[in-house]
Amino acid sequence: MTHTGNTRPADGEARASRRRRLQRLLRYVPLVAPVLLWAVPCWVLLYTGQRWPVPVTLAGTVLFALALIGMPLAMTRGHGRRQRDRAAIVGDTLLGVGWVMFTWSVLLGVPLRLVLTVAGVGDGQGRARIVTWAALGVTSVLLAWGYGEARRVPRVRRVDVQLPRLGAGLDGVRVVLITDTHYGPLDRARWSARVCETVNSLEADLVCHTGDIADGTAERRRAQAAPLGTVRATRARVYVTGNHEYYSEAQGWVDLMDELGWEPLRNRHLLLERGGDTLVVAGVDDVTAESSGLAGHRAHLAGALDGADPDLPVLLLAHQPKFVDRAAAGGVDLQLSGHTHGGQIWPFHHLVRIDQPTVAGLSRHGSRTLLYTSRGTGFWGPPFRVFAPSEITLLVLRSPRPSS
Repeated sequence: MTHTGNTRPADGEARASRRRRLQRLLRYVPLVAPVLLWAVPCWVLLYTGQRWPVPVTLAGTVLFALALIGMPLAMTRGHGRRQRDRAAIVGDTLLGVGWVMFTWSVLLGVPLRLVLTVAGVGDGQGRARIVTWAALGVTSVLLAWGYGEARRVPRVRRVDVQLPRLGAGLDGVRVVLITDTHYGPLDRARWSARVCETVNSLEADLVCHTGDIADGTAERRRAQAAPLGTVRATRARVYVTGNHEYYSEAQGWVDLMDELGWEPLRNRHLLLERGGDTLVVAGVDDVTAESSGLAGHRAHLAGALDGADPDLPVLLLAHQPKFVDRAAAGGVDLQLSGHTHGGQIWPFHHLVRIDQPTVAGLSRHGSRTLLYTSRGTGFWGPPFRVFAPSEITLLVLRSPRPSS
């Protein structure tokens, strides 16, 4: 568990500065990223001494050029105003392939060539060709494995969380967290049903969904989301919005989840009582809600806790981990979040860390507040997960004074 109890104001200012720099850099990503993703591996695999036959070099160059042009066009058509699912699948897949190939062309290609040179293996052309085949081989294996990881039903991750203010009557409360299901262009209705079956097998007291249900409107993704109506909990099923809802008519998703029997915690709370003790279960809209322009949508912690006894422990649902600064200031005991996907495709988690305080797992913030960040239940965009497995999380809440 990561401890950040001694965080100084300067640390918060440094994070804010990093976020501002990231936002400035993101303006240029749509222009620079496609070129880097495809031009770098093209050069490493074809033009660094391999001396392939001309037809091979020409064919390879054409494939890279088509990917460079096709990926942004397909993603624009797939995720733009028209939202063509087939185009989105092509663009997202090319994005994943390009990222993995770029990563391993650089991280494997350069050191491998150095090792081969030091070891005296072959001549320059031979070493260059070994690097090409090695990079292509690793890329192919990781993409095949990553596709299987993305499409499978997530494994259950159990975490015991001790909350000092939790009453003995609530010791052992079972909270199941799913998040970032991202129902989208690839129809995953059957996957959704199997996820819900797994959740039901955990016999939860409370089931939480911390947002990013889908990419697309509720009307468009209703069939994939419908199995969520079969989820069972002895106490409550609760939901908060993620940033992706605000790309796709968020109020429609709030209404659908309400229709499916979930309680949207839009800046409000409910009470979970057991054994004479009480837990405040609160939720806030995503931090992007206010800029969405939807009336009444914003992240408002004070509103979520309005009327709650300040002496009671608080479990807060907030989609993005970076809300934890406000949660800690508000005396929240445990915040549950998603959003990061654990990076989804290694080593993207290093970029996620620029914008978020944590990528995955349990961490402490301030003197009281714990944050659990899920790697997510589904995937966004590229249908791959590489060294960032999805999860269904079972959090068992523990009291320091368990009941006999």
